[in-house]
Amino acid sequence: MPLYEHVFIARQDLSNAQAEGLVDHFSAVLADNGGKVVESEYWGVKTMAYKINKNRKGHYAFLKTDAPAPAVQEMERLMRLHDDVMRVMTIKVDAHEEGPSVQMQKRDERSERRERR
Repeated sequence: MPLYEHVFIARQDLSNAQAEGLVDHFSAVLADNGGKVVESEYWGVKTMAYKINKNRKGHYAFLKTDAPAPAVQEMERLMRLHDDVMRVMTIKVDAHEEGPSVQMQKRDERSERRERR
């Protein structure tokens, strides 16, 4: 089955438990349609670069999935219809990276970056 990575932003006025509940809800949608979530990460509340629906912040969540295309399409459709989800981005990847995503890594663990001047 194809591999996908999904990032979605939920409204800022949700609690952390409700935002993590959305991850579980959409994981169940994938499972019902023949897919599975390989890994999920809740990134927390982050400030956005611009306002979306009068919100400056949002709950970010990241999913790594192994699912057929119809299951992903159904999950995206339900995400777009859900009132609490503001944005969705799905990317098809060749392979999932091992370990935590860049957002979850500590600054010391990140690969070498350019020196600040």
